[in-house]
Amino acid sequence: MTWEKPKAIITRNDSPDIPFDRSINPYRGCEHGCFYCFARPTHAYMGLSPGLDFESRLFAKRGAAELLEREIATPKYKPDVIAFGTNTDPYQPIERKFRITRSLLEVLQRAPHPVSIVTKSNLVLRDLDILSDMARGGLVKVFLSVTTLDRELARKMEPRAPTPERRLEAIEKLNEAGVPAGVMVAPIIPAINDSEIETILTRAFAAGAREGGYVVLRLPLELRDMFREWLQVNFPDRLSRAVSLMQSMRNGKDYEAQWGRRMAGSGPYAWMIGRRFEMAAQRLGLSETKRRLRTDLFRKPAPAASEAGAQLSLF
Repeated sequence: MTWEKPKAIITRNDSPDIPFDRSINPYRGCEHGCFYCFARPTHAYMGLSPGLDFESRLFAKRGAAELLEREIATPKYKPDVIAFGTNTDPYQPIERKFRITRSLLEVLQRAPHPVSIVTKSNLVLRDLDILSDMARGGLVKVFLSVTTLDRELARKMEPRAPTPERRLEAIEKLNEAGVPAGVMVAPIIPAINDSEIETILTRAFAAGAREGGYVVLRLPLELRDMFREWLQVNFPDRLSRAVSLMQSMRNGKDYEAQWGRRMAGSGPYAWMIGRRFEMAAQRLGLSETKRRLRTDLFRKPAPAASEAGAQLSLF
């Protein structure tokens, strides 16, 4: 693990196909080792491999909580939901030691400021004290990503992530504590886990999930070759069909970065995936309409003692 010293902690975006305009990623790289992770190519920007380096050479952001407090205290800052887990998992194993995610939540709890979290880890339950308190003010919701219910398949796809059962248990325990916890069926991989959509939603609903979403497989840059290599090793008999179906959702290509298509794909197969998800969600009573979190409770943090002293010294 290498410490990184960022100048800012909140990342902004103006993408019209995602429901947030700001996010925080406490770590670069991810120990879970999910072969399909669309964030893998970002490691190449660091001069490292999107393959093994991505899951074994990690970066943690030093002073993240202090940066966050400073950024949301600026006069021009307007509150809106900050998304955690948009690139790498905020609750990957090293969070047990470094607790950067928890320190960030402590800042948001004090503000109070809304946050949404996507994770594959039941480590999120460690922070139930903070999350349940924020939930009482309508300030937080959590989504557990459940890719498959087959433990053997999960081990091949997500070798160091918690088991599917642990994730479903986390959904249940969060909801029991009053923290809205939904499910993300993501990614849906043609010929690999696409048969499980309805079953995953049914199990998540039984665990208390009342919101859900899905994302189809994304293969930017180096992931295109990694996907084929993974299929050749684990499912050589499905390689041709999986690639063919994947390309049918991407206008004959391996990947489309176009807004509106990159998450759900296009074409008949993508349409079928979407309708299956919608029908299962309707049957269960799962909402695809995301409940808005509150922003009206936000109060800018007071200046840190050192900053206040510096200001006083000017007069």
